[in-house]
Amino acid sequence: MRIAPRIAAAASALLLLAGCTGDEQPDPGPSATGAPTTDAGVPVSREGHVENPYEGATMYVNADWTANVLSTAGETADSFLADDMRALSTQPTGVWLDRIKTIAGTDSVRGLEAHLDDAVRQAANDPDGAPVVVTLVIYDLPGRDCYALASNGELSANQEDMARYRTEYIDAIVDILARDEYADLRIAAVIEPDSLPNLVTNADAEACQEAAPYYREGIVYALDTFASLANVYSYLDAAHAGWLGWPDNAGAAAALFAEVAQETQSGFASIDGFVTDTANTTPLEEPFLEAGAQVGGQPVEAASFYQYNPDLDEASWAADLWQRLVAAGFPESTGMVIDTSRNGWGGPDRPTAASTSNDLETYVDESRVDRRGHRGAWCNVSGAGIGERPVASPEGYPDAHLDAFVWVKPPGESDGSSRLVANDQGKGFDEMCDPAYRSDRLDGQLTGALPDAPISGAWFPAQFSELVANAYPAVGQGSESAGGSTSGETEAPTIDGACAATLTIEQIWTNGYTARVLVTANADLSTWAVMLPAGTQIRGSDFWNAEHNDGIATPKEWNDDLTAGATADFSYIGEGDPPADGPLECRAE
Repeated sequence: MRIAPRIAAAASALLLLAGCTGDEQPDPGPSATGAPTTDAGVPVSREGHVENPYEGATMYVNADWTANVLSTAGETADSFLADDMRALSTQPTGVWLDRIKTIAGTDSVRGLEAHLDDAVRQAANDPDGAPVVVTLVIYDLPGRDCYALASNGELSANQEDMARYRTEYIDAIVDILARDEYADLRIAAVIEPDSLPNLVTNADAEACQEAAPYYREGIVYALDTFASLANVYSYLDAAHAGWLGWPDNAGAAAALFAEVAQETQSGFASIDGFVTDTANTTPLEEPFLEAGAQVGGQPVEAASFYQYNPDLDEASWAADLWQRLVAAGFPESTGMVIDTSRNGWGGPDRPTAASTSNDLETYVDESRVDRRGHRGAWCNVSGAGIGERPVASPEGYPDAHLDAFVWVKPPGESDGSSRLVANDQGKGFDEMCDPAYRSDRLDGQLTGALPDAPISGAWFPAQFSELVANAYPAVGQGSESAGGSTSGETEAPTIDGACAATLTIEQIWTNGYTARVLVTANADLSTWAVMLPAGTQIRGSDFWNAEHNDGIATPKEWNDDLTAGATADFSYIGEGDPPADGPLECRAE
């Protein structure tokens, strides 16, 4: 979810020292056979434990998520978009256990037993008799989310809360999973998103230094405890390409993952695989970009968007990490899972071909499908879309060794609130979730977060609507207003003139908004001009991809010459109340 500056490989040596909290029992080490063992070192039978739990199984459909989707569809005026939502309503999603109370359930959240009972019924109704795999997100470490605030948890980084994590959280989960009635289910446990990746890149942060020993102790305990059940499959979170893809970070991550594995009772056998892109929007593929390709005498990854990170997308990161893991001692059977819930990047901004520019920055910006202003933007990212649908053993990525595409983060569940929201879950406010905030971590750019977001994990209808509208691959007929496209935006109208322009208000907050204008050439143009809505007030210099003067926008040198049918766009931040979406006057100058 997060991104941090690169580290030197040597820095990993410091974080690897943060192993024990002082009162742990000596590690008995792996059994002679490499099989999981009990606390007494006795091998545990894992008969029936398959190499890929998703293969040959169906994935659990969470009725709670389905209900939220159908409710939002019923409130959506665009009938085509509503139909797309309904078409996705039976997709499988992960179930997040993000605090102790979620195990038994609360007034607003069903507990683990209820989900498992539903999964048993789903399996009983499967015409092929296929087993059901339930993706559970294990997410309640002491000192959780040490480098951010939006997903802070209920447990603090101390021994008292570490004891609670063991007994009230992990043990309580396993007590339920171990029941006979759930023995035929397959449980894919996604272990503690963001935790170990934070120790790779953010080990110098005070909160992460305090949390580090508890992260390691808690994850080792979870892995050992889950290994006692043959039908549980443990997948460690491995961040995403834009966080760990630099060689220094990638090498340190693989070393840390290997060290943690070897601290468990059964060594590498305690980990079935790794999950990447959890709750993030890094695209599965960048179809028009290739690391190492030269543009203007420089490699693509040298562009400011990639900052010399050669892993341009998640397929590349999964392949890179798998190779490093195997070299570090993990077996070749180690599987990779990619969360594709929000990394589709469809809609009108998705490029359809590689740029023809010889300027590296222009080439990358015009070619990349990842439309974020910065790869470090992670919170309720504007413009993102649903990605590939969940599927086992997806083809086309042999080097990535994929077990599945999974929607670990249910689309439509918030990453964090846009402003401080009182709650009893320990979740704070992170400025990276504020659409009006400029972050040093984003090189001074705006966060790109959607406004009016609730706390992390809460249902966020506006986000879900945008994710569906921008889905790639597209869903059904898409947006009614776009005449069958999936953009969710108003299509530029055809008018008797050389060009047309359409205004879309993308974000709104108190006394401000962001706007995007799409310019379409109806004939070959050497330049163009767009009349902004009367009374438009621009905030400072926040006007991109065009010039403006006296309410008229004109192109930059690189987007003035348009052939018939070609488009250009520009964006700005306005002050005051936003104007209505719709066509603007466009002239060929």
